[in-house]
Amino acid sequence: MPWSEPAVLLAAGLAAAAVSAVGAAWALGHAHRHGLIDVPGERRSHHVETPRGGGIGIVIAGLGCLVAMALHGTGHGWWWLVATGLALVAGIGWLDDHRPLPVWPRLGVHVFSAFLLAAALHLGGAGTVASLAGFVLALGLVNAWNFMDGINGLATSQALLCGLAFALLPGFAAPILGIAVAGACLGFLPFNFPRAKLFLGDVGSGALGYLVAALVALGFVSSPARDWPLLLLAPLAMLVDSGLTLLWRMHRGDRWWQAHVEHAFQRWSRNKGHVVVTLAYGLWTMMAIGVMLSVWGRLGNTGLLVFLACVTAAALGWWWLHRQYARQTEGLGS
Repeated sequence: MPWSEPAVLLAAGLAAAAVSAVGAAWALGHAHRHGLIDVPGERRSHHVETPRGGGIGIVIAGLGCLVAMALHGTGHGWWWLVATGLALVAGIGWLDDHRPLPVWPRLGVHVFSAFLLAAALHLGGAGTVASLAGFVLALGLVNAWNFMDGINGLATSQALLCGLAFALLPGFAAPILGIAVAGACLGFLPFNFPRAKLFLGDVGSGALGYLVAALVALGFVSSPARDWPLLLLAPLAMLVDSGLTLLWRMHRGDRWWQAHVEHAFQRWSRNKGHVVVTLAYGLWTMMAIGVMLSVWGRLGNTGLLVFLACVTAAALGWWWLHRQYARQTEGLGS
């Protein structure tokens, strides 16, 4: 099947959006019936009781795309492994949305799902380094999307942009998966932005992280190693904010696995609001994707330097946002 034909891509995107929207509408009623409500508190960035679990439609749309490719495309075993990993991440998230689980069972499932993605990479012809990179990436992005799902529209819009980025990447192995991810996010976004009537829940945030990891991993398979750092520019905002905040909290001796409101986006949103921060992060990601697409295949061995320059800029932005927050807090306390 010609998965890259415009008509097929359009149909896949529309179908994913429809499935996601229907799933979100069902989840809204399910959450009210079963008491799946996030209550405002000191470790949350919202101020109104809001149902969770709306990302189940995104999961169904993503699984539908992966199963279709396993049944009718090439690399059948690759897609089945990825679909299984996605189902496991979403499944443990769905359970956690209904009854909060300890951190270690969730982490164990995430580790095994990351192993499945690494095995899929190996099955697709990737070497040991690429397979290990896929394992680390899956584990990192699942948790990054979980950590960063704290304000209206942020996690969903970032995944939407990542999906479009890989769909547009020259020579990418599966643009239909990128389109399906973007379409699924588009179907859910009206429920969550600009005003949140429904949250993704762990079922949705973890699934989005795993799907983005699968997209980057596909880039590992279909591009030379010298270009791999450029593939990380699409999810860079999520990686930098979650990663640096995690390291900072671990350095202070905090319980890093617990919910908190110390990410740069959370602190910034207290003054600017959810909409401004989500749009600002989206603008950054669009610029990073623009860099990735404009230099793709043209830099030879200097792609790593471009990546490091973007990481440095993002890290400086993270530091500046925290400094601004500290100054404002000191001013209020004086």
